[in-house]
Amino acid sequence: MKISALNRVLSIFLVILLFGCSEDLLDEKPPHLITTESLYSSLAGFETGLNGLYASLRLERQTTTDIELRAGMFFGGTDNMVSNYKSSRGFNFITQHWGDSNNPSEDFYADVFIWLYSIINASNTIINQAEGRDDIDWAGGELSAVENKNKIIAEAKAIRAWAYRHLTYGWGDVPLSLEESLGSNIKTDWQRAPVSEVRKQIISDLIFAEKQIQIEPNMRGRITKGAIQHYLAEMYLVANKPDSALFWAEKVINTPQYKLITDRYGTRQDQPGVAFMDMFYEGNENRDQGNTEALWVWQFAIETIGGSSHVIRRYHTGRFSDWVIDGVRSLRDTYERGGRGRSRQALTKWAIDYYEPQDARGSNYALRKFFILKDATENAPYPADRLPPGYNYGDTIWMNWNEDISVTKSQIPDWPYIRKIEGTDPNNVGGSNQYNDVIYIRLAETYLLLAEAQFLLNRPNEAANTINILRSRSNASNITAAEVSIDFILDERSRELVLEEHRRWTLLRTGKWLERVKKYNKNGGHLVSDRDILFPIPQIVIDANLTNEMPQNPGW
Repeated sequence: MKISALNRVLSIFLVILLFGCSEDLLDEKPPHLITTESLYSSLAGFETGLNGLYASLRLERQTTTDIELRAGMFFGGTDNMVSNYKSSRGFNFITQHWGDSNNPSEDFYADVFIWLYSIINASNTIINQAEGRDDIDWAGGELSAVENKNKIIAEAKAIRAWAYRHLTYGWGDVPLSLEESLGSNIKTDWQRAPVSEVRKQIISDLIFAEKQIQIEPNMRGRITKGAIQHYLAEMYLVANKPDSALFWAEKVINTPQYKLITDRYGTRQDQPGVAFMDMFYEGNENRDQGNTEALWVWQFAIETIGGSSHVIRRYHTGRFSDWVIDGVRSLRDTYERGGRGRSRQALTKWAIDYYEPQDARGSNYALRKFFILKDATENAPYPADRLPPGYNYGDTIWMNWNEDISVTKSQIPDWPYIRKIEGTDPNNVGGSNQYNDVIYIRLAETYLLLAEAQFLLNRPNEAANTINILRSRSNASNITAAEVSIDFILDERSRELVLEEHRRWTLLRTGKWLERVKKYNKNGGHLVSDRDILFPIPQIVIDANLTNEMPQNPGW
């Protein structure tokens, strides 16, 4: 193994995110040097550390390499999301081929694994510094010094829980680290803790955080009490404690400040559309912009220090500008169309077809099924669409999803796509990056966690009523108690939350990933096996654990 790879893995357990080692190398401390000790000496310093921590979370919506989206591992290769790109490597390639292509040496597994542990270590640094020192100036803002301290610790613990949530779903048993890693305590004998032990810690962290975090975020981008309660409901479902899940889901839903969006609002309320989609439009995503349904919104900004960008639109929006109609590439990239798409991952045919005709979530406002050809005035300030022979401006051109995406039929430019993730720089509509804020958790998902808990507690009437609240909002027909099942709840989650929920995690949590991927995913789904339920522990992580053997997941 190369020394650089070893050093990379060992750095998991160092202070990776922002800071150097906290050991004093010299008695003198030059004022221009920022160390862990000097930064974490006041409330302002801890706020800076949290800002860095949140910035690291947002990398989920960025790439690990030129072809891989971190979040793609959590969305792709499922019942509702399939590879639409003929990759030669990476996670999209794996989801088409599985077998030997899924192996511990894939770089993106190591990248995501190490990224999550860097977040854990940065969280541990904040927690350990806040809890272990008595020389910190906690004064500031409207809260007391004790309240400020507890809130800082709470946010760091919530983020640590968030990272371990990803790790346990993805890899099962993983090393559990609760201490700040320093140059003096580098370990090469890590052991994988049982997933039940790690999830016990997740719940402990979330329960502490829930007591300290406010209903409304003190600034955009910060986690809310509702988001933490939502995660508690999910964790108790995976722990097979539906009564506790019910308790926490009801806590969220019964908070008056959290309400489903049922009426048009915001930047496009006077334009044709549906209430369901208003919260996803730029300028409408945040709670202070009218989005009462949002529990956690991630922040991005163009030409702003620390603003950063994301690329989820590039990975899902169809390649419509490559669509050749009677010899003509007709459609132009515009701001209204969300910008240029590359469609690395696309909806399965099942996910497109599984809406009732009147369901707003399956309408063209939410699920792109057709385009209207536009002249220069309608497309302004962008060029007019090019007219194929026999077409006129104002004509509708329909996309085609008659035949499902498969190994022999992919990179389809006229394939429908979800429009929740549209967004682009209006001055660079052909670019990869987008800067609109992203709804990370919203109340509708909590309703579906509640319905799942009610069903597991043998209350199908209540579960049906809960689901019907969401279906009524989108004009879908009501269901009866007899129709409620885990599979129906998963179907409804897809209709409501596609490209929002971490679909792979949901299917694994409910024990349905293997079954439903085989049934609905036609581009590799028939090749999945029990071994593929968990990702392999990255080989460089195993190799770096020099003084204790770290076992691999079964099958590798």
